[in-house]
Parts: sequence; structure tokens; C-alpha cells
Amino acid sequence: MNFNPKNKASKLILLIASFVIVSLILWNTNSFFKKFKEEERHKMEIWATAHSELLQAPLDADPGNLPIKIFQNNTSTPMILVDKDGSIKIHNIPEEKASDAAYIQKTISRFKKENQPIVIDYLGEELATLYYGNSEVLTKLKYYPLALMLIILLFGTVIYFFFKTNKASEQNKLWAGMAKETAHQIGTPLSSLLGWNELLKTESINPEITKEIEKDISRLETITERFSKIGSLPKLEAHDIVEETKNAFDYLKLRSSKLVHFGFKTQVDHATVLMNPSLYQWTIENLVKNGIDAMRGKGDIAIEIVRDHNYVNILVSDSGHGIPKSSYQTIFNPGVTSKKRGWGLGLSLVKRIVEEYHKGKVKVLSSSKQGTIMQVSLSVNGRD
Repeated sequence: MNFNPKNKASKLILLIASFVIVSLILWNTNSFFKKFKEEERHKMEIWATAHSELLQAPLDADPGNLPIKIFQNNTSTPMILVDKDGSIKIHNIPEEKASDAAYIQKTISRFKKENQPIVIDYLGEELATLYYGNSEVLTKLKYYPLALMLIILLFGTVIYFFFKTNKASEQNKLWAGMAKETAHQIGTPLSSLLGWNELLKTESINPEITKEIEKDISRLETITERFSKIGSLPKLEAHDIVEETKNAFDYLKLRSSKLVHFGFKTQVDHATVLMNPSLYQWTIENLVKNGIDAMRGKGDIAIEIVRDHNYVNILVSDSGHGIPKSSYQTIFNPGVTSKKRGWGLGLSLVKRIVEEYHKGKVKVLSSSKQGTIMQVSLSVNGRD
């Protein structure tokens, strides 16, 4: 495992800084909430004092403008004033709900939880009790930290996926560059092999030898072409999928162990599909080789071609140990492999070639301890 102390330290510093910033924001919001709440209580105490003065004043005395202004200015804080016999004297809740006794009691209970009631008395005698709740601004401020945390979380998630996607894009470019460089490097010795094979043809040797060498040289050319196409959009042309599948199948059959029994069956004589033959055959080879690895080099491999309306399905089956149902999707991820030696790129390439380049579908059709069936589905050309 690679370990970069600087990278780890920078991540730790960023994490601590983020925690400190969020903590300061929450602390500041909480302090502001408490201060605002104290100011609201002070305002309600002034209102209660004004009401007490009004109750104490003689009936024929002029209360003045100050108490009236204080009463009129209280429109933002919800309140209910209950006199000593339990009747409601003043409130600023909706009129249609003021006559609902159950609603009033429920509201008073909520106000008690939000704020300590203010008792209005005169010379030790309780005249009324003022119940009040949090204003709309204070209620919104109460949930502000939660909204802020959600925004920070959303922002962090966007940044995370941005960098993750950017990193994946850089890795794809790196792999594509390596693949193209590999194709370029193979080209030089391949040209030399072609020359040597032509020279061998002039010698008195068995023609079958040079013929087989030509097949392997052709194979190397195909591999070079495949690597050169990684990272670029391949050109798709109309080809018979039955013929192309049979070509890939026959090549593998001749070069595989005799302990592997091959079977080929098709329900259609031909089906025209827009494809890149080189990449398509690479798909079949990867699926067949995966099947052989699953059987540990001994068992049955079969390919069947089935027409399904506007699609043609290529079924590659093996008699291997099977795939757990929980792994049906993950086996197509890069790096996932059950082999001790392997990069886990085979099925990832298959998925990319089939779904991204050929706009088809690939999936595990079925799997058990008796074997696995992989299905590749491609759209048939309209002419068929």
C-alpha cells in the first residue's frame, strides 16, 4: 500500500479546519439565538409591565399613549394572556382558533416549554399570567444550524464527486495513453516478424509452419489494433454477428487445452449488427477466458446465439464454480477479480466495449454451483 505522509497530513489539517469552522458557525448561531431570545423576553416583560400599570390605573384616568403603543407593537411574538379565573383576556393568535379550547390548551402547553410564563401581579396578588412563544424569526433561527449543515454536506458531496470524477478521468487518460503506447511499441517487432516470415517462405520448410506464424502475426495485429482503439470512439460497421462470434470461438478452441470442451450453437443463420469486429471479438475472448478460469482449465464452454425481436443475445456458458448473486453487478467494476494474479480488467473492458461503444447490454443471466451464463445483447441492424 502506498503511503504519503504529506497527503495524509494535509487531509488531517483540512478535516480539523472544517470541524473548527463548522463549530464556530454553530457556536455563533447558538449565541445569537440566546441573545435574541433574551431580547424577546425583555420585550414581553415590558409588555407585561405596561399591562400591569393599565390594570392598576383608575377607570377614569387616561392611560397615555405609551402603554397603547407597547400593545400595538407586539405583532411578531405569539402570546396568550390568561386572568386569575382562567379566562383569556388578550391574544394574538388567529380568531378562528381562539374559541377552540383544546387548541388553546395545547398552545399554552407549547408556550410553557418554549418560555417561562410571566406572572402579572399587584401588591402580591396575581392578576394574570402571560404565556408567549417564539417568534417566527426565532423559530427559523433555531433551525438555521440544521439547514447550514445540510448545505455544507451537499456542497461537500458535490466537491467530493467532482474530484472523484476528475481523478477517474485522469486515470482513464493514463490507461488510454499506456494502451496506445503499448500498441506503438508492439508495432516495431511486429513489422520485423512479418519480414522474417516472408524470408522463411523462401526456405525449404514446411509451409504449414509459416501459415501458423501468419495466424499468430495476424493475432498480434488484432491485439495492437485493440489497444490503439482504447480511449477513442471506434468506427462501427455492419457485420454478421454469427460469423464474427464463430471466428473468435474457433480461434480460442484451437489454442485452448484439450480438457476444455467447446460447444457452439446458433438459432439464426446470420444477423447484421453495427459493430467493431476487433473489439467485439475481444469481448467474446474475455468472457470465454473468464469461464475457463472459473472451471480451472477443465470443463465445458458453450456459446449460443439467440434472436430476441430487435436484439440478438450471445450466451456464453461455463461449468465453473459460479458467481454469488450479490456480486452480479460488482464483477464488472475495475479491479474486481477472484484470481490471485490478475488486474480485474477483463469484465470491466467487456462492459465498456458492449455498453459504451456498441450501446448494448451485458449481464450475468444466471449462475449456480453448476456454472454461469453471461449474456451480451446487441441491437440488430434494421435490414434484418
